Amino acid sequence: MDRKNSSMISEFVLLGLTSSWKLEIFFFCIFLVAYAAIMAGNLLIVITVTFDSQLHSIPMYFLLGNLSFLDMSLSTITTPKMVTDFLRETKTISLWGCMTQMFFLHFLGGSEMTLLIVMAVDRYIAICKPLHYTAIMNHRVLVGSVLLSWAVGFVHTMSQMVFTVTLPFCGPNVVDDIFCDLPLVLKLACTETYVLELLVIADSGLLSFICFILLLISYTIILVTVRSRSSAGLSKALSTLSAHITVVTLFFGPCIFIYIWPFSSFSVDKFLSVFYSVITPLLNPVIYTLRNQEMKSAMSRLRTRHVSSRQTS
Repeated sequence: MDRKNSSMISEFVLLGLTSSWKLEIFFFCIFLVAYAAIMAGNLLIVITVTFDSQLHSIPMYFLLGNLSFLDMSLSTITTPKMVTDFLRETKTISLWGCMTQMFFLHFLGGSEMTLLIVMAVDRYIAICKPLHYTAIMNHRVLVGSVLLSWAVGFVHTMSQMVFTVTLPFCGPNVVDDIFCDLPLVLKLACTETYVLELLVIADSGLLSFICFILLLISYTIILVTVRSRSSAGLSKALSTLSAHITVVTLFFGPCIFIYIWPFSSFSVDKFLSVFYSVITPLLNPVIYTLRNQEMKSAMSRLRTRHVSSRQTS
């Protein structure tokens, strides 16, 4: 028993994006700025939605604020570690640090997938049933929907991690990625993981694919419904839904690709991981809200209120 315990590994080695020191310095600067922009943009959205009284009456912005919080959290799980690793010759992460990272990646990812579906339902009610919008999407429904998204994320990650944490790791410990990706870590276990690998593919890949298809179907139904009513309504719906469809595509596209080909030896997996953990959270504030006139007005009101409070004090 002691001999077996002594052979167990205590950390994993992450290969990162490149082995070139010059490129690592370049990536360090790029991703440091990107992470600062992610935190600033999404935090600004959360603060604006929280403290602006007018946005409280619009359910869509409550959901957008929660989406921004999930994006901040998702990026924080991977990006700070990745940025600091660019300055290290040996990039390591502890065994339980790796498990924690994978737990929160799937927890937050599953929650965000569910929240995007809730947002699609919100858009359907707002566009197709505008007179009943505030009655249907009341505060209790909104809070319940957000809690449901977190619950789905928790069940999603636990269904995989409850088996992963019990696996023995006693051999190779090199993960060819920028963070602990579950399919790659499973390959390092010194036991048969074929069934668990299939579970990961079915749970993560198919869930992402099914949610993506359901979202596309729901948005198509919205457009067809509005088109049958008026061309003016169609134009308004297109302008509203374009941002939602773009974010859905950016979120689910890399996720589906990674889990359809989870054990690929090509370096494209690393760049997809970057896209999923850095680019998508970075684009969310730009696509969803910072281009939105109501959000800009709310930010302007908060800035004016802050300036006036400083002057009076």
